[in-house]
Amino acid sequence: MNSDKAEDGAIDWLQAELADTLDEDYELELEDAALSMEIRKIYRAAHPETLPRAVYFSELIKLQAELIRLQDWVVHSGEKVVVLFEGRDSAGKGGVIKRITQRLNPRVVRTVALPAPSDREKTQWYFQRYVPHLPAAGEIVLFDRSWYNRAGVERVMGFATDAQVEDFFHDVPEFERMLVRSGIRLIKYWFSITDEEQQMRFLIRIHDPLKQWKLSPMDLQSRVRWEKYTKAKEEMLLRTNIEEAPWYIVQGNDKKRARLNCMSHLLSVFPYEDVPSEEIHLPEREFNPDYERAVLPEELYVPQKY
Repeated sequence: MNSDKAEDGAIDWLQAELADTLDEDYELELEDAALSMEIRKIYRAAHPETLPRAVYFSELIKLQAELIRLQDWVVHSGEKVVVLFEGRDSAGKGGVIKRITQRLNPRVVRTVALPAPSDREKTQWYFQRYVPHLPAAGEIVLFDRSWYNRAGVERVMGFATDAQVEDFFHDVPEFERMLVRSGIRLIKYWFSITDEEQQMRFLIRIHDPLKQWKLSPMDLQSRVRWEKYTKAKEEMLLRTNIEEAPWYIVQGNDKKRARLNCMSHLLSVFPYEDVPSEEIHLPEREFNPDYERAVLPEELYVPQKY
């Protein structure tokens, strides 16, 4: 009888955990729904039906489970992985990174999003500020923008001279070949969206208080200089698409499909497999009959408003 109750309790607990997981997934999606009604109408009129929610979450969870297998393989085999995420402002890089890292170990997989260089860093070798963030054995590093800032925003906004940009194009292929020769697996993604889609997403951010923080003066300038960014992107892809580290373009107009496609492709470039692991057993809790739990003062507790 007690065994049946314990089993029922375990099932109830498992269902609660699963429900909580789904709630977390749904919470991630709320940001896409937090629009003013007028903007929502415009957005829906401009977009075809996306993936059914049940299909999207089913595929997302499958891919995240495979990412855990990949993570375990990277740790076991001592692989060193760098993934670069570049692309247009509002193209969905952050959303993909969020879904990739959501269920992974932050001690193994970390995201690097560097701020603008300091006055001291501006005097360093250009790649120097990125080198300390490169992975050791058994680590995966995701760069949310990378050294390719020089070929994009720095070039278009005039933060780098023509000579500096040309030096970058001369140096970056050999820099990346050095990384690959050192044992780093380097994967580069460019997220592409149309002019109209970027405009729509910027309007959404302007009218949504939960997203206004995502709009920087630099983002707004990217609308003004759309064509300059296009030309810079085209030259960058042409001159830095090397055999050792090719570019992969992700079509980003449909956020959900872009996330799934990128995650699926990332998994496909690794020969990962299941690795041996020890079976985990929960140890018995120790009980001390002489121990009496102290009563803590009420003011130490967070008020229960909910």
